[in-house]
Amino acid sequence: MSDLTQSIMPIGEIAAKLGIPEPFLDYYGPHTAKLRLELIESAPTEGTGKLILVTAMTPTTHGEGKTVVSIGLAQALERHGKRSCVTLREPSLGPVFGVKGGATGGGRAQVLPSERINLHFNGDFHAVSSAHNLLAAMIDAHLHHGNDLKIDVDNIFWPRAIDMNDRALRHIIVGLGGKANGVPRESGFVITAASEIMAILALTDSREDCRRRLSQIAIGFDLDGRIVHAGDLKATGALMVLLHEAIMPNLVQTSEHTPALVHAGPFANIAHGTSSVLAQKVALRYADYVVNEAGFGADLGAEKYFDIVMPSSGLKPSVAVLVATCRGVQAQSGFSQTSGQRHAGLANLAKHIENLRKFGVPVVMAINRFPQDTDQEMDQIRRLGKNIGVECTVVDVFQKGGAGAIELAEKVVAAAESASLEQIRPLYSGALGIEEKVELVAKEIYGAGSVYYESSARKKLQKFSPFHSLPVCIAKTQSSLTDEPNLLGAPTGWTLTITDAHLAAGAGFIVIIAGNMMLMPGLSKTPQATRMDVDKQGNIIGLL
Repeated sequence: MSDLTQSIMPIGEIAAKLGIPEPFLDYYGPHTAKLRLELIESAPTEGTGKLILVTAMTPTTHGEGKTVVSIGLAQALERHGKRSCVTLREPSLGPVFGVKGGATGGGRAQVLPSERINLHFNGDFHAVSSAHNLLAAMIDAHLHHGNDLKIDVDNIFWPRAIDMNDRALRHIIVGLGGKANGVPRESGFVITAASEIMAILALTDSREDCRRRLSQIAIGFDLDGRIVHAGDLKATGALMVLLHEAIMPNLVQTSEHTPALVHAGPFANIAHGTSSVLAQKVALRYADYVVNEAGFGADLGAEKYFDIVMPSSGLKPSVAVLVATCRGVQAQSGFSQTSGQRHAGLANLAKHIENLRKFGVPVVMAINRFPQDTDQEMDQIRRLGKNIGVECTVVDVFQKGGAGAIELAEKVVAAAESASLEQIRPLYSGALGIEEKVELVAKEIYGAGSVYYESSARKKLQKFSPFHSLPVCIAKTQSSLTDEPNLLGAPTGWTLTITDAHLAAGAGFIVIIAGNMMLMPGLSKTPQATRMDVDKQGNIIGLL
């Protein structure tokens, strides 16, 4: 890690590799800069790059290495003579101090400066949290000062947000302590990655589009049953002020000095799970190939990319890379130590490939090698790929950097060059009703046999019927194709249970809560936070 830090290049030199002019850089120190949005307008329109979407099989608790593979692939493409860029989400402090630790890759495939990216990176998460909580404060101030909009106190959607795993904040009561302290009502917190403002930041394509989306945020119903928007509170301008710098993508570099854009941070299990549209559009204007990571398994990040991000932005991946691991196969087989008993894990992997093909996208499988993997385990996955007609290659970017993904880069380039973007499509159209969309995703992507709605969720969806043309963003566990974390493999015929729903009118989707999924995670008994410290020399330790 120290060698990588010492070899880091000035960020201006990284921008020059993409041909980004100096006037469009706002420097945040010597090794990171924000890109001014005027860059998109001034960029050449010809020679638009090709987008590569990196996704995975159902992951284990520590992840299967999508970020590492994404970074390594971008480095390999550069070694292959291509102008490349990787676009990633910003890490959330929740997972950083929780189970996973840092989220900047590892080994010879990292984005740098990793400590800065993992901690308070350029203030973007702080800006989103502040904007979210300003709107919450304006709602409660409006209630306190007479409630001219006649907001129904029992039908306010907008919670508060904090970028930390804190289960004690899931359900709270505000306004206690007498009349001077506001109107008492039930509320709660979501983690900042689940904030609709984070989704807006990730999906917007301009400042004016951001303004429109922020104004359309639905904060609740009035006493006549009509939607009250953030614009009705005259909050839009102030939210734009807080997001003024956060809306600009962040330019950094990989451990091999490949350009990287790290921007926005929606989770894929409780949000739509990919980096900002603005970052992707900038990268596609200046690079031949843009490697974009989508969070968790293909049932979450990839599905939401094709059904939410792609229709909204017009961005279409030319190829999808599915990351598989021997560990992931073992986990989905109940960590069986007998290779002949790993059918459930291989079935899980096959289901994700089948799902990606439903969107019409070419698929290449990358087996992310770990030191403990055996040749027998790797051969099982290779045979699966061969049997279902998917190009497959082993990558070792953690140990070897871009050199460990040269074959993957070659296969990706071949697939992307022959891809037909006209064949790539969402799973459903906006013409379907909300419940029809949920059922289609549940049956086609998750393998469910039916969908059950709890009465409270069904009542909410009935109220949201005027927004039926919006896509659905299903929040469910990342640990299984189902809504039960411990249900392994690729089960069929089960029932998806919908427990709640939220309207995200500004972001442009309806959040559907499945099973016991929470929008505010909690810390484990021994989180990564217990292993972190700063030594006498001022070095941070324990930040994986």
